[in-house]
Amino acid sequence: MPANIEIKARINDFDNLQYKAEQLSDTPCRVILQLDTFFNCPNGRIKLRELSPQNGQIVFYQRADVSGPKHSEYLIFETDDPTGLKTVLSQAYGVRGVVSKVRHLYMVGQTRIHLDEVDGLGQFIELEVVLLPEQNDADGQSIAEDLMQKLGITPADLIEAAYMDLIEK
Repeated sequence: MPANIEIKARINDFDNLQYKAEQLSDTPCRVILQLDTFFNCPNGRIKLRELSPQNGQIVFYQRADVSGPKHSEYLIFETDDPTGLKTVLSQAYGVRGVVSKVRHLYMVGQTRIHLDEVDGLGQFIELEVVLLPEQNDADGQSIAEDLMQKLGITPADLIEAAYMDLIEK
């Protein structure tokens, strides 16, 4: 399975982080509206990410709930019928919950910087260092830690839980 190293942190100054991300980014910001429906899953997490009525993704991933850079393995399947797929998965597995967010995406090399405004939770940053086949977790952690320093993210800012977990609390 493809893998990445990721971190998630609460942010207090969205505009400052947005400015820093823009300075580091290889590409212009892409704003994405996402509606993630999580389904019950005994061995990881599975969600349907609706990007539009004709564009969605099933994302299955496994990741430990620890703060700091963490290893995540994932599979993504694209669909042009997210509504139909949500109906099937809801009936088969039951809905765990829904996360609605506005995502500001920046690319820095092999890293996706997400500045997220999550309904009901607040503002967060995620770094996802997509590991290349020849890289190991230590390589990804080094990249993540370097970006954390450049963006001003401290270990005290880090959180271990997924948005869905935070909504459930």
